Amino acid sequence: MLEVYAQPIDRSVFVAGETIECRIVFINANTGIKQRTKSVQLAWASAQIHCQCTTNESRISIPKSEPTSADLSSSANETSFVPSRGEKGQAVLTSKPTILFCDLALKSGERREFIYKESIPLDAPPSYRGNSIKYAYKITIGTQQLNKPTELLRVSFRVLVVPGLNDLTVYADPDSLTPSNPFRKQQKNKETAPTGILDIALQIIQNLTCRRTTNFYNITNSNGKVARFCLFKQAFRIGDDIIGTFDFSLGTIPCIKMAVSLQSEEQVSAECRKKNTSNSSITTHCRQQLFCLHSLHTHITIPVPLTATPEFFTDLVHLKWKLHFEFVVCSDTVDVNALCGLTSLTEYETWKAPECLQVETMIWDLPVKILATNPVSCPPHSTSVGYG
Repeated sequence: MLEVYAQPIDRSVFVAGETIECRIVFINANTGIKQRTKSVQLAWASAQIHCQCTTNESRISIPKSEPTSADLSSSANETSFVPSRGEKGQAVLTSKPTILFCDLALKSGERREFIYKESIPLDAPPSYRGNSIKYAYKITIGTQQLNKPTELLRVSFRVLVVPGLNDLTVYADPDSLTPSNPFRKQQKNKETAPTGILDIALQIIQNLTCRRTTNFYNITNSNGKVARFCLFKQAFRIGDDIIGTFDFSLGTIPCIKMAVSLQSEEQVSAECRKKNTSNSSITTHCRQQLFCLHSLHTHITIPVPLTATPEFFTDLVHLKWKLHFEFVVCSDTVDVNALCGLTSLTEYETWKAPECLQVETMIWDLPVKILATNPVSCPPHSTSVGYG
């Protein structure tokens, strides 16, 4: 019996442009008394990265591409190496297959280990699972024993996309942007300068998500002012908390309660969208509800899930993020204390909420940017399979 184990080294989340490394182990598991003399003869083994795109056929219409020579050969022959064989959708990205070995013999209990390395293209789409489309990345390892069909092992991993990595010359020499001393010998600090794709990606994310200016928004309707909202920055990383404050002290329209939701909006391109279907779908990831009657100040804390996909744009879909606000306010400018009976209360009376209030709901959407984060802290993904 042949066992094949595959595991990405260090982590299973990568930034587009990085080099992924995967440890692949082949073991002859024939350890029984009668099977110790049996050796396993492998003709070949190959590995390849591919991104499989699956779409919702009721919403997206994609012209089918002509079948390749590999697809035609796999329909009649089970000995060829086709990584996407048996999967739904179509492969939108494939790397060149890498041959791990040819003609390998494993004795009973013997194991052989190989390291597979491949670079993820910078223009690759991110890993995403939405309502209309799904992008899934896998490393497919294929091997064949003599006189047996090809067996496949797939290892899933996640890809994050960072904007601005296509032009690396902007970040090639960071010392050129710092003040220089004409009386001091110029020495480049190799320890602080970015040395790889991941370092440059983290620098870009830090520059885009750092706090620059505080943004204030006046929330009003036709009857007057409701509140003022303060957001400390506009761009966030997955795993961050979106923190904002509300000031109701200057409002003329009483706000009874409000709800804030973090939503992603998936927009399908007009060229691929089917007729009589909506061009966008909204998914709510986190929601917070507050009762703010008689409150002068309050705040919100909306966590961005680590499993969320940062905003991206492809030929098929555009993913955007926003904060969705719902305010329940009084229909007119009234004295809330008088309306609720607070002005007539004595020291020993208990306040009771009114049974009925004339209210209306206000809707407001505030766009925000959600970017990738450091993928180093994510745990690796492991999988194994046994061949008889």
